[in-house]
Order: sequence, then C-alpha cells, then structure tokens
Amino acid sequence: MKSFKIQTLILIAIAFMLGMSEFIIVGILGDIADTFHVEISTAGLLTTIFAGVYAISTPILSLMVGERRLDKVMVLILSIFIFGNILSAVSPNFFVLTISRVITALVSGITISIAITFATYITPPNKRAWIVSWVFSGFSIASVFGVPTGTWLSNQVGWHITFWIIAALSFLILIAFVIALPHDLRQKKVDHFTDQFKIFKDKLILLGIFVPVLMTGGGYVVYTYVTPMLTNSFGYSIDFVTVFLIIYGIASLIGNQVAGRLASRDGMKRIFKFYILQEIVLLGISIFFKVSTIDLVLIIILGFTLALAGATTQLFYMHIAEVKYPQSLVLASSFNPIFTNVGIAVGSATGGIIVNSIGMPFLGFGGAIYTAILLVDLWLINHKFSN
Repeated sequence: MKSFKIQTLILIAIAFMLGMSEFIIVGILGDIADTFHVEISTAGLLTTIFAGVYAISTPILSLMVGERRLDKVMVLILSIFIFGNILSAVSPNFFVLTISRVITALVSGITISIAITFATYITPPNKRAWIVSWVFSGFSIASVFGVPTGTWLSNQVGWHITFWIIAALSFLILIAFVIALPHDLRQKKVDHFTDQFKIFKDKLILLGIFVPVLMTGGGYVVYTYVTPMLTNSFGYSIDFVTVFLIIYGIASLIGNQVAGRLASRDGMKRIFKFYILQEIVLLGISIFFKVSTIDLVLIIILGFTLALAGATTQLFYMHIAEVKYPQSLVLASSFNPIFTNVGIAVGSATGGIIVNSIGMPFLGFGGAIYTAILLVDLWLINHKFSN
C-alpha cells in the first residue's frame, strides 16, 4: 500500500510539472512580451504553437513506442522535457524561447500518456477513475500553487527563474520515477504497425475525441488572455492576479475531483449539464464584461468546468481500447492530452484573432460557439450509448 501511494504521488508530480511548464505562459505572458518587445498577441502564440506541436507529436510518438519498456521511454522523454525547460530559462530572444517551447511540447503529450498507462497498470479496475482523476489533478495543483508562484516570481526576479525551477524539480521526479515505478510494463505486441490505427474506425471514439477539443477550445479563447484581461481591461494589479489564479486553480482542482466521481458511472451523460453551465458562463463573460466582479466569478466557474471532462473522456477512450483495441492502449491513453491541446491551440488562436480584430470584450462570445457545438457532440455520444 505504501509503495502504491508513493507511485501515485510520483505520477501526480509528473502531471504537476507538465502543467506547470505548459500553463506558466498564461501567467507571464505580459512579462515575456515586455522582455522581447513583442505584442501581447504575438506572445500568446507561444500557447498556440505549444499546443499545436503537442497535438501533432503525441500520436506519432505514441505509435513509435511499440513494445519498448515504458520506463525506459519515460526516462528519455523526461530528459528531453528537462532540456527544453533549461533552454527556456536561458533564452536570449523570442525565437529561441519559441524553439524551447517546441522541444518541450514535443514530449509533453507522450509523457502524460505513459504516466496514465502506468496509473491504470498499478491500480485495480474499481479504482481507476479515482487515480486517473488524481493524475489529472496534478495539472490543477500546478494551477493552484505552481502557476501563481511562477507568476509572482516572474514579477519579482524575472520569468527565467520559473523555468529553472521546473527543470530542477523535474530532474528530482525523474530519479524518483526510476526508483519507484515498475520496470516490466510494455504495450501488447502488434503484428503490424498500422493495427494501432484500427481504434479510429470506432464511431464512439471519433465522436469522443471532439469532446476535449471543443470543451478546451471554448475555454481557452478566454483563459489564454486572462492575465492581460485582468490587468489591462479591469485594472487589477499583478499581485491580485496571482491570488486570483490560485482561486482559479482551486476551482480547477475541485473540478478534477468531481470528474473522478462523474467518470465512475455514465460519465459522458453526467457531464452534459455542466457544459450547459459553461455555455452560460462564456456568454456571461462577454455580456457582463464591464462589470469586472461578475466576470471574476464567471472565470472561476470556467476553471471548474474546464477540469470536468478529463477523467471521464480518458476512461471512455481506455475502456473502448481495452475491450476492442488492446494493441492501441498507449495511443488511446494519449487521446485526452492530444485533443485537449488541439482545443488549446484552436481556442488560443481564436482568442488572438478576436483580441486583434474586435477586442477582449468579445472573447466569451467566441468561446461560447465552441461549447455550443460540444453540447451537440455530447448529445450524439449519449444517443449512441442509449441505443
């Protein structure tokens, strides 16, 4: 039992560092723009590029894993992740910083995929929803503690130090992983490399992969620009933003825990009503844009809804893979991070277009379009289940 708890904590810590590395950009966007003398929308492209590379590289690397020992794969990709963050820390210009983010993004998706595969391997079936929700909670914990702390450090001593901290902590977690996690985990042997693609013939999988795309896409139209929204549009100080991001992270953490309960039974049906709530929230952000206190509450609720689909969709994919496509288990475990980052790329790019063309007050309306389509997708999935 003690070993299981330690293993679980290490997997959560891996998710925490991945979340810290990915989300920290949101908190330091203005500082990066000031350092390299670029527009805020240009700095926002770091989020779009990161998510795009993440989404493209993850399925390719997942397919390349094959029958290799997953612990060895994890050591390699975590080492590359550490290097990418060190390069971010020493970046002398915006171009090098962009390259460093590409390197980090290349391995971030496959890292969480393998972490989830380990999580399901070490856990009894009746506890999988619980542990998967906790691994995803690592991202929320990063929002609660890591991102606000990194934002505060950036304001005090410069944003470079945040990436040094990420690299150092990731190195310690890598050592712990090597010591504590199993060394015998491999994916099921396949006769042909292309056999892993058979999972994409499943209609429920095809409908299911749009859930994180549309859910995250809708939320990230707003969330990518939350710091400049709070400081430039609403006039709050960076210290207030730090506190607000902690509250946002707590809402996200609560959402992850609720997701674990929802995922354990008919998760796709049970999350539908929460995305009706997200639709209302996004519309409200634009409608009440001039009333900052209302928008603050709505953005916190958005943090809650953005965390709800993670465990549900992940278990949805992996259940289908285990039953019908066991040769595609690692690939299936990568679906949620892949398509979540497709959503981040789409949402942040949409947000950038809206900011440049019609202004921040319209971000909520843009996000609401994606969430409306999400509700249609969820209805189709649940209709398939009911027949």
